[in-house]
Amino acid sequence: MPSNAEAPPVPNPLRVPVADSHTHLDMQSGTVAEALAKAASAGVTTVVQVGCDLKGSRWAAETALEYEAVHATVALHPNEAPRIVHGDPDGWSRQGAREPGGDGALDEALAEIDRLAGLPQVKGVGETGLDYFRTGPEGKAAQERSFRAHIEIAKRHGKTLVIHDRDAHADVLRVLKEEGAPERTVFHCYSGDAAMAEICASAGYYMSFAGNMTFKNAQPLRDALAVAPLELVLVETDAPFLTPVPYRGRPNAPYLIPITVRAMAAVRGLDEDALAAAISANTARAFDY
Repeated sequence: MPSNAEAPPVPNPLRVPVADSHTHLDMQSGTVAEALAKAASAGVTTVVQVGCDLKGSRWAAETALEYEAVHATVALHPNEAPRIVHGDPDGWSRQGAREPGGDGALDEALAEIDRLAGLPQVKGVGETGLDYFRTGPEGKAAQERSFRAHIEIAKRHGKTLVIHDRDAHADVLRVLKEEGAPERTVFHCYSGDAAMAEICASAGYYMSFAGNMTFKNAQPLRDALAVAPLELVLVETDAPFLTPVPYRGRPNAPYLIPITVRAMAAVRGLDEDALAAAISANTARAFDY
């Protein structure tokens, strides 16, 4: 049996190329050029590189400028906001305890995200949102303040909003409604059920499905995919996380998108090529490229 550190084999390529709407190349092994070549060999010709903190957002913007196949988004991950304000050692970056920075430090970080969001190669603001799985009640205020600021930045720059929503469905939908969502809003790694998918559909929010929709216990995700309007459906890896079955637990990467696309096609009862064509068009429209 291969070890969990071993990369899965390249699947049969898609005949109709698609985009990975959410990946973290900076957290994957190998070079960007190698990752893009491997992805292209599987029919994945475009990736959206997502920033989670200042360093990662700058890297995303620089990488998108260098590679035509890469588009960037920039943001402070929901778990990054409390870390900045409170010096939370369990924040996204896991850099260890540090002195609390306070609201002023968060304002400074948001100002840098604002600057990066104005760059032409940056197509989105995210991943932002709310995460109640890894951040306790003491971090909720900082998360929500950061989320609202990201919404404003996205709207002012005319960029796509990329939502991270973990165990926070009601509050994410509430804040979006209160602030007014940007014209293009994507729920990354969609985690709601079919009822929430209908709410998102009525608001015109894109729903991006990841490898976890192949997991045995993920029937609610498959139910959501079944009712989501085809024109609002995207696919992603969230690599190196959420590797699809049968490679769960091994490193994920954009080249594995075909496995998830084929699982999605089975749920929808669609031909793989038809679904890939829809996803390709949807992603280009969602990120305005």
